[in-house]
Amino acid sequence: MRYIQFTRRPLLQRLLHVFVINLLCALLISKLMSRNSNFVENLVFSNCIGYCCFFMVHGACRAIWRKEKPPLAGVIATTLLLTPVGYFTGSLISAWIYAYPVQVVLKNQLHYYEAILSVSAVAATIGAWSMWNRARISELQAAAEAEKARSAAIERQAVQSQLQMLQAQIEPHMLFNTLANLQGLIALDPDRAQHMLAQLITYMRATLQASRAAETSLAQEFTLIKAYLELLAIRMGKRLQYQTNLPESLAQARIAPMLLQPLVENAIKHGLEPAISGGTLIVSASEEQQQLVIRIADTGLGLPDQPAAIPGPDALGNHVGNANLRQRLQALYGDSASFHLYANQPAGAVSELRLPLNLKPETNEKQS
Repeated sequence: MRYIQFTRRPLLQRLLHVFVINLLCALLISKLMSRNSNFVENLVFSNCIGYCCFFMVHGACRAIWRKEKPPLAGVIATTLLLTPVGYFTGSLISAWIYAYPVQVVLKNQLHYYEAILSVSAVAATIGAWSMWNRARISELQAAAEAEKARSAAIERQAVQSQLQMLQAQIEPHMLFNTLANLQGLIALDPDRAQHMLAQLITYMRATLQASRAAETSLAQEFTLIKAYLELLAIRMGKRLQYQTNLPESLAQARIAPMLLQPLVENAIKHGLEPAISGGTLIVSASEEQQQLVIRIADTGLGLPDQPAAIPGPDALGNHVGNANLRQRLQALYGDSASFHLYANQPAGAVSELRLPLNLKPETNEKQS
């Protein structure tokens, strides 16, 4: 910890602390001296002496230790050595303020030299210890913040590893099914096979970009979802209808990658695919109360044996994608993000994500 951080407290606050000490000294000196002692005059003398000691000690510490934090013993030793100098310097300034003869003031001060100097030394030592102690507290707080930042970095790395594991679980299953469908379509329907291949290339490009980035734009995430849904629509045929709604104003909103993919996959796997007639899936984004709200609504089988509304983390279930999502939201956004899963009307389920809205100016990003 550098000494410049040791003295970073506002100057007015430190000067106020010195004034409180000076006030206590003036009260004590007034009690020790005769009853005719003038408290206001003692307060002026005490402030002149106290501030002289403060600035001398402060300046000496800066000159000796420069930007390094001085040790407590060094601060106290410097304080004890400079207190007599500050004492007589402050007395001379006070004499000048009241236009008192210097000889008379010094003679009067020497009469109470032991009492006044003892009080000043004790007060200065307490002040030095207090300043050093606050510096130590600041140092410990800075160390705690550094440790917190290091823990957050480790947690982000763990989240990134979880993301890669999630992709490793999602992509092979989906890839093998797509390639199997593609093999069958090549001979039966070359045009559909060509379309499926184009969507597979788009999907693989988008997932590759997501795996390399800490965040992505909402437009890129929707591109990935569209490619994924198009692949499934070719496989499921008319049983899957889908729609994506992304306002232009939210296209460049920044989010963590692969947040929507597990939710879309769960809606297909547990809602639409088991349904005989399939259904419709709608992925939409909106802004509500300065939050980014993303909803994945399906008209599938819904949420059997569950209440109509299941907010909070318990609604995430035990699926791999949802469990990963729960951990990622907590690690990336803390309490500023939320997830809700509730019944859709007249049928199906809705997954709702609420994230901090982070908009960035539109840039011309070229996809590799």
